[in-house]
Amino acid sequence: MKLKRILSGIIGLPIVALILICGNIYVIDVFFALVAIITIHEYFDSFKGKYKPVKWVGYLSCILIAFIHIFPKEYLLYTVAIYTSSIITILFIQVVLTGMKTSVIDIMITFFGICYIVFFLSFIPLLHGMEKGKYLIWFILIAAWGTDTCAYFVGSRFGKHKFTKISPKKSIEGCIGGTIGALVITLIYIFAINKLAGLEISYTYITLIRICFKCFKSNRRFISVKYKKNNENKGFWKLNSRAWRNA
Repeated sequence: MKLKRILSGIIGLPIVALILICGNIYVIDVFFALVAIITIHEYFDSFKGKYKPVKWVGYLSCILIAFIHIFPKEYLLYTVAIYTSSIITILFIQVVLTGMKTSVIDIMITFFGICYIVFFLSFIPLLHGMEKGKYLIWFILIAAWGTDTCAYFVGSRFGKHKFTKISPKKSIEGCIGGTIGALVITLIYIFAINKLAGLEISYTYITLIRICFKCFKSNRRFISVKYKKNNENKGFWKLNSRAWRNA
């Protein structure tokens, strides 16, 4: 497991970094569309045998990330609003046309997957396309990578107090170490880009965002682990693998 964690960081992070540094906005859009397709496939696969999510709607939503910078910026919010309404309408039509073979739970799973995966992932290419976005995009990667790496090594070395029964390998020491370590790394990066790129990012603002990010990330992690244990399959575990968290 330790070797797997290290290799995923060594291999996965440089690939993402290379694409973000060398690729233009369209290459990056296509890359994250592919990441979304793979991730939502794992998400749908975790419900195999129990529910039947409307997969084609999820995949279509992922593909649209590749065209995110083709839509005029001034119409982007309207496009998202119209598409969201259309998705809800299409999903309910699917229920009617299949004679309830597609259940309400099926369409809820589908819609949640689109919100959880596609919606959140789409912010990465959007952020990269913004002014100074090539600097700000690294905040996301450093935040994710820093939390996992610091938590893992601090927890492995000093972890003695279990954080929760849901994930018994997680320790309070690892949680604190991950939060503090990632915050320090993030603030160092913010200091560097403020000096080199002429930005004026508030350290207090970043600290608050970092803490909120950690809380959200921990809750998501515990939910995925709980789901895995209850359903005795590894699909959702793959969805939350280190490689895709870094991506």
